Amino acid sequence: MLRRLRGASRPDQGLGVAVLLRYTLRLLTLDQLGRAATLICALEVLRIIGPPQRGDTKRQPIQGLGAVRFSIGLWVGRSATANTLSAVSKQITDYKNSTAITTASPFPLTECPWCQTPFKSSSFELKPTRTKPEEVIVGCVDFRCEFSAGKSENGLPILFVDEQIYKELPSFVVATVDKFALMPWRGEVGKLLGRAHSMKTIRDGIAHFYSAMDGDADKTNAPLGAGLVPPELIVQDELHLIAGPLGTMVGLYETAIESLCTYHSAGDKHLRKPKILASTATVKNAARHVQALFGRNDMAIFPPQGIDEGETFFSQQDRGDESNPIEEIQRMYVGVAASGRAMKNILLRTYVALLSAAAYYYDPNGRPNQPADPYMTLAGYFNSLRELGGMRRLVEDDVYSRCLGIEKRRPYGLEGSHPFFANRKIQSEPVELTSRESTNKITEAKSKLGVQHADKKDLRGKVDVVLASNMISVGVDIDRLGLMVVAGQPKTTSEYIQASSRVGRDRARPGLVVTCYNLHKPRDRSHYEHFVAYHESFYRYVEATSLTPFSGPALDRGLAGTVIAMTRHANDSMVRPNDVEKIATNREAAERAVEKIAKRAAALCENQHHATDVYNSLLARGKALIDNWVKVIGFSTEDAGKRQYSKLDRGGQGKALLFTALEDDDDNRTPEERFFAAPTSMRDVEPSVHVWVYRRGLKKEGKDE
Repeated sequence: MLRRLRGASRPDQGLGVAVLLRYTLRLLTLDQLGRAATLICALEVLRIIGPPQRGDTKRQPIQGLGAVRFSIGLWVGRSATANTLSAVSKQITDYKNSTAITTASPFPLTECPWCQTPFKSSSFELKPTRTKPEEVIVGCVDFRCEFSAGKSENGLPILFVDEQIYKELPSFVVATVDKFALMPWRGEVGKLLGRAHSMKTIRDGIAHFYSAMDGDADKTNAPLGAGLVPPELIVQDELHLIAGPLGTMVGLYETAIESLCTYHSAGDKHLRKPKILASTATVKNAARHVQALFGRNDMAIFPPQGIDEGETFFSQQDRGDESNPIEEIQRMYVGVAASGRAMKNILLRTYVALLSAAAYYYDPNGRPNQPADPYMTLAGYFNSLRELGGMRRLVEDDVYSRCLGIEKRRPYGLEGSHPFFANRKIQSEPVELTSRESTNKITEAKSKLGVQHADKKDLRGKVDVVLASNMISVGVDIDRLGLMVVAGQPKTTSEYIQASSRVGRDRARPGLVVTCYNLHKPRDRSHYEHFVAYHESFYRYVEATSLTPFSGPALDRGLAGTVIAMTRHANDSMVRPNDVEKIATNREAAERAVEKIAKRAAALCENQHHATDVYNSLLARGKALIDNWVKVIGFSTEDAGKRQYSKLDRGGQGKALLFTALEDDDDNRTPEERFFAAPTSMRDVEPSVHVWVYRRGLKKEGKDE
C-alpha cells in the first residue's frame, strides 16, 4: 500500500503524484484536507523514525519508503489559499503584524493534524527570506510534536501554495474540479500529470522537480528518464454534484485528464488508465452518469447489493412489529403550512417555537451531552440567498425578541409556568454557511457547530441559529446537530435528502426536520398534500442527473481549452509559453487530440448512425480549430509578432492566444482569434452586462437622468 502510494514503478525513489482527490466545494475540501493530512503525517513519521516498538524506545525508519517525504497539497482557487509565494508572503506578514483577534490565518487548517495543537502566527516561516520566499514551512508550536520546528526542519508535509506544489509535487493532491480548467493556461500543471524530466534534492526529504517549462535540465539534476508516473488513483467525492452545467464542462475536460494520465507501465505494452473511485449518494442512473462524465462503461458498485434489499453495508432496516416495536428513529419529518399566512410569518413562528421548546428541556447548569443539546442549535436551510437574507433580519430582530419573552405568551386561561416553552436569549447574529462568506469564516462556523451548549470552557463559542444554503448539503458531518427547518421544498429530491441528512447522524441523537411550505406555490402545496406518502419512499423520487459534455454550447465554450491542454502537455516541445507558435510542426499531435475527443463523444451515442454523424461533425470542428490556430500563428509571424498560450503563463512574450468569455470583447481580435475562448473555471457562464436606466422627463442640472 505504501509503495503503491509512492509510485509503483519506482518504489526506491517514491516520486510524483500518486493520488488525486477531487471535490466540488471549498467547504468539503478544507474539511477533508485535515483528515488526509493526518494520514500523510503518519506515513512521514514511519518514513523518518519508524513505528513504535513494544518495550523499546528506539524506532527505526522503514526501509524502501524513499528519500523524498510524503506530502499533501491543496490545489484550489485563490479564494481559499494563495496561489503565489508573493501573495502568501504578504498574507503571512499581515497576519503576524496584526493584533486583531479576528485576523484570518493564511493557512487553511486551524490546528496541527498530528497533535491538534492550534496554529499561531509563529507557526509560519518564509524561506530563505521574507521578501524573496521560495517555500512556506508550517511547523507545530508544541515542542513535543514530531512536526515542531525543533524536531523537523521541513515542518508539516502540507503544501497550500500553487507555486510550491508545482515545485515539490506532493504524493497526494486535494483539488477542486475547477482547477483543471487551468491545464491549457499554465504549463506547470503538466508536472502534476507526470511531465517532469529531472529532480534536485534540496535537503533531506525535500526535492524539486523540473519540466520543459523550466528549460533544459541542469547538469546537477538527477534525470527521470521517461518522467514520472501520472496520477494512478483519482478519487471523486460527491459525484452526484458533478451534473448540470458544471458536469457538462467537467465531462469535456475529463477527456484531456484521462488522455494525459494514461501511460505505459514498465514491461507492459498495454496502456494503463488511472483507477477512478467515486463516492455518491442519492443518484439515479449512475451507469449513464459515469459514462457521460468519465467515458467508462465498466462501472462496479461497492459494496454490491446484498441478498436482502433492506440490508446493506451502510445501513440496516429496523423491521419493528407489535411484539418488537421500532425503538430507534433516525430522523423524523414534520410538515408545516398555513393558509392565508406569509412564508416569513410561518418561519418566524416555527423558529421561535423550536428554539423555546429546546430551552424548556435544557438545563443550562447541567452536565454535557444532555438529551436536549442537539436541538439547542437550529439549522435553517434555504433554496436561495434572497430568502436566507430575509430570514436573517427576522432572526436578528423578531425571533430574538420573541424568544426573550415567550413565557408571557401562555395558552388562554392557563395559570402558572408555560407548559411548552422557556425564555431564551439567543445570539443576536446568526451564523451563515453560504457562498458569500469567506473560507475562514466557514471553517470557524463549522468548528463552532460542534461545541455543546453546556461547554463553557470552549472559547470557540456556541451557535444558536445557523442559516445555510445548499452548501450545507455536503461536508457538514457534525454528529451533534439534531434540528433543521427547511424553507420551502428544495428543487430536487436528492438535494432535499442530502440537506436534511445533516441532522440526526448519531443514533443517540435522532434528528427532527421541519419543512415549512408556502401553499401559494403549487409545488409546495402538492408536496404538503402528499407529505406522508412522499417521505415514506422519497428515494424513489430521486431525479436522474443530466450532463451533455459534447453538446454544441459546451463545445463552444470548452473545445479550444481541451484541445490545447491535450496538445500542450502531451509533448515537451509544446509546453513552454511561446511553444504555441510550433503548432505547424506539431499538428499531428493536435489532430490526435481531436480524434480522441471525437471517439469519446461517439461512444456516448445510442445508435451507430448517430455516432458516425457525431464523430464526423466533431472531427471537422476540431480540425477547423487547428486550422485557425495555424492561421493565427502565421499572421503573427508575418507581422514579426510573438505569441504565447496565455497571460497566466510565466516567462512568455507576445499576445496571448487564449482569452476568457468573461473578458470584455476585443474588437481587434480577428475572426480566427475568436475561436480560442477558454474558461479559467468550470463555472464561468456568461460575461456580465452593464445596464443603464434612462428616464425621460427628469432633469438634474440641465441634463436628463
